[in-house]
Amino acid sequence: MSRLHKLVPLLGGLLLSRGGRRVAGRHAGKLALATAYEVWRNRREGAAPKPRPEPRTRWSGRPPR
Repeated sequence: MSRLHKLVPLLGGLLLSRGGRRVAGRHAGKLALATAYEVWRNRREGAAPKPRPEPRTRWSGRPPR
């Protein structure tokens, strides 16, 4: 689990409070750089996103012929 996942709730809480928005604005460059670094590191490590599962066929309610 990357550190980015741990930062998401923290950043959300910061942005909801008035003081938190001020702090986030002051450190926006550092936060953006840290986020970009995490994304780069995950890609470099080969952490590819999981492929989407095949869509299921819908059952119409009729028995197959």
